Amino acid sequence: MIEVREIGLGVREIRVPRFGDERGFFSETWNAATWRKAGLDYSFVQDNHSLSAEPGTVRGLHYQLPPTPQLKLVRVTRGAVFDVAVDVRRSSPTFGQWVGLVLSAREWNQILVPEGFAHGFMTLEPDTEVQYKVSAPYSAADERVIRYDDPAVGIEWPDPGNAAILSAKDKVAPSLAEAEVFA
Repeated sequence: MIEVREIGLGVREIRVPRFGDERGFFSETWNAATWRKAGLDYSFVQDNHSLSAEPGTVRGLHYQLPPTPQLKLVRVTRGAVFDVAVDVRRSSPTFGQWVGLVLSAREWNQILVPEGFAHGFMTLEPDTEVQYKVSAPYSAADERVIRYDDPAVGIEWPDPGNAAILSAKDKVAPSLAEAEVFA
């Protein structure tokens, strides 16, 4: 049985069972029929996997506009991250608001990020691996990014003990006010 908890703004934390013994463990991290019974009826078309060597690595805040918006199901298979979703739907009463939680291999939790949200994370441990499913394929033409440290959004990132490590694209990301967002 999966556990589903709303953490705010329509973003959900998901926990699936993990069955362990002296060999290790087994876990069914996603099953269409089981999830459908829990009211989570989604189709995924692509799996992604990232490795971040250093704590303080930030990936995001990324999203895709129509016609390829993405719902994301994110989990950590090694290490830990502080994971964030920001509402980038201009017509939403929660536009510009964010929610976040720690995802970790230890806790074995996942986050379900709806379409219309920018998503990103900061690694909290060395050699952190993140895996996630998306509901639409990657589209460079539709991809957008906003600054992870936009003061208008005000995300309370943890202090990793070093300066944030960003990609070239994320270093020049616009603020939410300057970004192209959902209507």
